[in-house]
Amino acid sequence: MPIRREAFLANIQERGEYANPEEADRVARVVLALLGAHLAGTVRAELAARLPETYALILLNPLQAAEPLSPERFVRATAAWIEGATEKTALWDIGAVLSTAASTAGDDLISELLLQLPPGYDLLFGHPQPT
Repeated sequence: MPIRREAFLANIQERGEYANPEEADRVARVVLALLGAHLAGTVRAELAARLPETYALILLNPLQAAEPLSPERFVRATAAWIEGATEKTALWDIGAVLSTAASTAGDDLISELLLQLPPGYDLLFGHPQPT
């Protein structure tokens, strides 16, 4: 059963220290749209099934990515899509959203998901992998 929208946003708001749920919603939409462009198949569907419907739809109907972005380029792309963001604030935003998604999804799904992404995304999710 997916997490409720209010609980999901409250987690992001707390982790990101945002002033209100609207700010958490804004960054969640951008980060999940960019992430969805990098995931495929059952992993994307399984993650979407655990998210609130609003965010599941964003993940399942992502922006189109021509190529997988390295973690550094993912941060730059996020900064470009969030008004007034810098790479430093975008990294903070990504951490708040992806760590919330990771705790919602569970370790097994996140491990599978990380196999689809370029090296280094484990840190963005707050799940450092042994090297």
